[in-house]
This record gives sequence, structure tokens and C-alpha cells, in this order.
Amino acid sequence: MELRDYLLILRRNWIAIVALTLIGLIVGGLSSILTKPVYSAETQLFVATQSSGSVQDLQTGNSFIQARVSSYVKTATTPTVLQPVIETLGLSETPQQLAPRVSASSDLKTVIITISVTDTSPVQAAAIAQGVANSLIKAVDSLEAPTTGGASPVRVSVVTPAIAPVTPSAPNTKLNIALGLVVGLTLGIGATLLRTTLDTRVRSQRDLVQITQAPVLGGIAFDSDASTNPLVSGGAGQSQRAEAFRQLRTNLQFAHVSNKSKTVLVTSSLPGEGKSTTATNLAIAIAESGQSVALIDADLRRPMVATYLGLESHAGLTTALIGQADVQDLMQPWGKHELHVLTSGRIPPNPSELLGSAEMKQLILRLEQAFDSVIIDAPPLLPVTDSAVLAQQVGGVVLVVGCHTAKRPQVEKAIAALELVNADVLGVVLNRLPVKGPDAYSYSYYGYAANTQAAEQPAKRSRFADEIPEPPVEDAFDDILRGRTSRRGA
Repeated sequence: MELRDYLLILRRNWIAIVALTLIGLIVGGLSSILTKPVYSAETQLFVATQSSGSVQDLQTGNSFIQARVSSYVKTATTPTVLQPVIETLGLSETPQQLAPRVSASSDLKTVIITISVTDTSPVQAAAIAQGVANSLIKAVDSLEAPTTGGASPVRVSVVTPAIAPVTPSAPNTKLNIALGLVVGLTLGIGATLLRTTLDTRVRSQRDLVQITQAPVLGGIAFDSDASTNPLVSGGAGQSQRAEAFRQLRTNLQFAHVSNKSKTVLVTSSLPGEGKSTTATNLAIAIAESGQSVALIDADLRRPMVATYLGLESHAGLTTALIGQADVQDLMQPWGKHELHVLTSGRIPPNPSELLGSAEMKQLILRLEQAFDSVIIDAPPLLPVTDSAVLAQQVGGVVLVVGCHTAKRPQVEKAIAALELVNADVLGVVLNRLPVKGPDAYSYSYYGYAANTQAAEQPAKRSRFADEIPEPPVEDAFDDILRGRTSRRGA
């Protein structure tokens, strides 16, 4: 991964990173607020010898004292020293309970002992520290006293008396907040990397390039109104989605220029990626360019074209394939352009057999002779084999990938299924691309201002059958077959 890939990951997940960092700060602050303050008091003792002989005697005594200081440090936390402190101050603790709050230390090559005591009360912390120092002095005098009698050769005295601290030693608010900041930021970045690793959804063209070499024919930006108004004709003719389908139409013409077949199959890896709306709007865009277009709803399991266009669906493709009616009687004109639709018909129990039959192949050849372009809306590739069977009979396949819906392994399997049957994959269409954020898809074009004007006009019907009279279906189909169909302008 390159640096810009990591930056893109951070842009995608900056909210989670900031949220976890703030949580870390809050936890660090709350821990400081909720923790009871602890105060620490210190006192220092100086250890020396009682003798005042020659320089050599002093050096020998100094070496003796340095060797003994480490023993005195250990003695400071023993019951011998702590029990008198408990009795003197009237503490309700045992030496074993008091010992963890008492610490003694000494620097190397020095004879100074530092005693530190922690307590929730600053006054009591100082009192205990001073009491431990006094008790240690007495304990050393007793332990170092000669067995033959006389004074101890070691003298311990207080050089720094214990005083009540003004500020608590714990909790360290600044340290806790800094630690919470670091931990929260680390968790945020770690969670982001883990989420990116586990999240295999296709988010943008960058993700798609990593799994396939098929060209991206176009990108359809997400439109919240698409679920209620899936078509781009009428008042939506100058919208961003309409322009996106025009760009798709143009790119598809270049991708399909070397193929003699006029039929393009539109499919997806899984349901819900927008293949039916893509196929329908692509057919409308091609018809608006002046070509005659046949749109076939070959999704015999979940047909949607008739619903989008408001057409009759009880008689259609399946009716023609089983020989109950001729295809010219089943084609339904739509709109004011030369767009004719063959709906799915009744849903059969054996869709794969029908779509892979010789009758289906002859039907496609017949429509290719009658129309400039044939668009087929096919079922998804992974759940059923209908599209793989049908892909062998068409000139090219367009795979629709729904952003934030399709996953990379699913797209890879779909493309592999097409390659297995030697299908000509013309390219991929990215649908529902986000219009905001790091993966935003944007484009500009002439005529966008017309969208504002169109929005101010009253809504028009999606079909134009009542505005421009259409010839009977049989006559229109016969005219196309004879090559005498008049091209009607928009």
C-alpha cells in the first residue's frame, strides 16, 4: 500500500479515530477525578560513625557505613521499626498493612537514607514518615550496640525532617490525560486498520482496480430519490444520473465497437446492486440518441423492468420462448423514442433451460436484425446460472457493482464465472457511488443548470404515450423489420 492509501483509510475512518481518542481523554480525566488523592511525605537520615580517629580510621569507618546502609534500608519496613510507629501514632494497622506504604532507599556511594510514606492525609503521611525515621534511629542503636556494652559505633540522625505535602502525589492528572490520549489514538488507528482489513466491500474505483482489469465504463452517483424515481427520463433528463447514463452510453459504444453483435447483457454479482435500473436507464439513454433499442427483461426469477416502466408483464419473453405468441406481438413501445420492451412474462419453473435454449438464441438474432441495439437485463451471476448461460449468446457483458453493497470476493467470483464461459466482459459500472466523503464521485457537464429549471416545473408523467401517439405494436415492429421506421425527435 502507498502513502495515499493510508491517508485514504484515515479519511474514511477519521470519525472513529477522533471518537476513540476523545474517549481515551475522557477516561484519563475521569480516572483522575474519581481516584482519591494520595499524599507523599519524605524524610532523610544521615548515617555516620561515632569514632573520630585518624584519616585511615575514618576511611575504614566510611566503607563500613556504606556497607551497612543497605541493611538499614531493609530494616525500615520491618515490624521492629513499624510496630513502635503504630503504637505511638495510634494507627489501626498492622506492620504488614503499613509496610506497602513505606519505602526506604539510598543512593550508591552515599550514607543518606530517604524514607517515603504515602497516605490519603498529608498530615498523617508526614507524621508516619517522621515516626519511621525516629524508630529506625532507635532500632539501629539497639542492633549495632556492642554485646560487651557501650555505645553503638553508628550514629543515625535526621537531616531533612518530614513536612506535610501541599499537593497530592497521585493521581497525576496530566500523565493520565496524556496516557488516555495515546491509548485512545492507538486504539482508533488499530481499529481502523482492523476494520479496513476485514471490510471487503467495494467502495470506489480504487478498490475495483485491485481485483479486475476490466475497464470501468461509468459511475452512477448515489441518489436518494432513485428508489422512488428510478428512471432518468422526463423531468430528470438533465440530472446528474441522466448525464452519468449518457456517459455510460458513450463509453459502451467505444467498448463494443469491434463486436459484430448488437446485444449487451447487463448483470451483477448479487441482487440489489442496481442492474435492472442500470439496464433500463441505459436503454433509455441509447434510444434518446436516435437509435432503435430493444430492452429484454431476462430476469425470469425477479423481473423488475415492467414495474419500472409501467408495462404489462403477464405476456413477454417466456411467452415467446414457449411459442404461445410471436415476439413482434409481445414488444411494447415506451416513450417518445424508438424504445421497445419485451417484458419477462410469466415466471417459469426452469429459467436456465429457457434462456439457454435455441429459441432464445434465435430470438436474440431476430431482434439484432430489427434494432440498432439490444439490452438484456439478466439475473445475478452468483445465486443462479442463468446469466452465465445467457452470456454465451450475446456480444458482450456489463457487470454492475453496487458500492458499499458488493464485496471484492463476490465480484471476483462473478468475473471468474463469466471468464469460465468465455464471455466478453466489456466493463464494469460502479453504481451508487457516494457523492460526499473520501470516496466521492463527482463530475461536471453542460446543462446542469437545466436541472434547476426542470425542478421548478410541475412534475411530468414518466411515460409519453398520452402525449405522442404510438402506432400499433405489430405495425411498428413490421416497420423496423422493413427498415422504414421513421426517426422521431425528442
